[in-house]
Amino acid sequence: MDTNFFHIFYLRGGAKNSLSPIYLRVTLRGKRAATSLRRKISKEDWNSSAGRAKGNTEKAKILNRYLSKVENDLYISHQKLLEKGTKFTAQDLVDTFLGKDKKKEDQERMLLDIFQEHNDRVNRLVGKDFAAGTAERYRTAKNHVGEYIEKEYKVSDIPVKEVNLKFITGFEYYLKTERNCAHNSAIKYVTNFKKIIRIALSNEWIAKDPFQNWKGKLKVVDREFLTEVELQALISKEIKNERLDLIKDIFTFSCFTGLSYAEVKKLSEKEVVIGIDGNKWIKTKRTKTKTRCSVPILPVAEAILEKYSSHPDVSEKRLLPILSNQKTNAYIKEIADLCGINKNLTFHLARHTFATTVTLANGVPIESVSKMLGHKNLRTTQHYAKILDRKVGDDMAVLKERLESKNFWRKA
Repeated sequence: MDTNFFHIFYLRGGAKNSLSPIYLRVTLRGKRAATSLRRKISKEDWNSSAGRAKGNTEKAKILNRYLSKVENDLYISHQKLLEKGTKFTAQDLVDTFLGKDKKKEDQERMLLDIFQEHNDRVNRLVGKDFAAGTAERYRTAKNHVGEYIEKEYKVSDIPVKEVNLKFITGFEYYLKTERNCAHNSAIKYVTNFKKIIRIALSNEWIAKDPFQNWKGKLKVVDREFLTEVELQALISKEIKNERLDLIKDIFTFSCFTGLSYAEVKKLSEKEVVIGIDGNKWIKTKRTKTKTRCSVPILPVAEAILEKYSSHPDVSEKRLLPILSNQKTNAYIKEIADLCGINKNLTFHLARHTFATTVTLANGVPIESVSKMLGHKNLRTTQHYAKILDRKVGDDMAVLKERLESKNFWRKA
């Protein structure tokens, strides 16, 4: 779509010795639109080729500064229309410049329409700026908002300007009760919705931020991970089923690299390099945050790469024959039963295991762990250290009971 435009300032009408009104004309895709700038000047004082007043008088300088501001505002209006992602005309550009579109938009901009426009843009950027999972979460958040509107307001959509604090807190309550969402899940959906309101606010479709007094705080959740004993049980378990054995190996690979499912799935030959120490490293970008992460390949992980190097589904672009996320997580739960691991195993638990049991518990500095995990903030990694502290406390409590049972000390 051709969105380039041209503009000129020109005089219209006026007698020879009288003042002539100054007009702005915009041309877009061969179509024109014009408007008066409510300024006048004599033809003798006007430079038609430059579209400016002649001379260096104070009056001429003031007018020329105004015309420069008009140009700047026109370009801002053009950018605003481009960001909407819809086709527009020269007249639309002039109307936006004049502010004629604001009142109409305030009345017509509907909440779910804005949400859908946002989601459409996200969908087009999957694989570039967004992960597929992010797009799916926004789709789900929009569906939840739509269902809440239908239940609470008995309509299919509402104007975005009707969103207030009552709507937001009501939506959060709806998620926790009607949708049975856990606290953190509900807060995340409301936060997804908050982005849509920020878009409306930045486009001046609403005058005030309804989220100003909303406080949504995530609860700290203890992240499960495999202990050293459980990890050893997983590694040593012989599984005859070929598919389950494959998933066990892929899960184990993540336990010793800290890579997420998406990162293991896209792991390619070019991301395995020789590091500064002369050994093999994985150097890649986190799918979620796009931050760089560098991980030395431990022997267990290297053995798995070697095991599947001749697999028919492996190539330069795909080093491991990983299945879909849904099937992988389903098989992982079967593997947990086979290994006698009484935990709700998911693929992401492997990343937690790498952070705790494999690295921090073995003395790897938290700064190094943070870099390998691709965390933007060290505080994210510190949560794993807190988990280990809690486990140390639990282990010492068990030790205390054992020592007391053996009468290792006497009461004074």
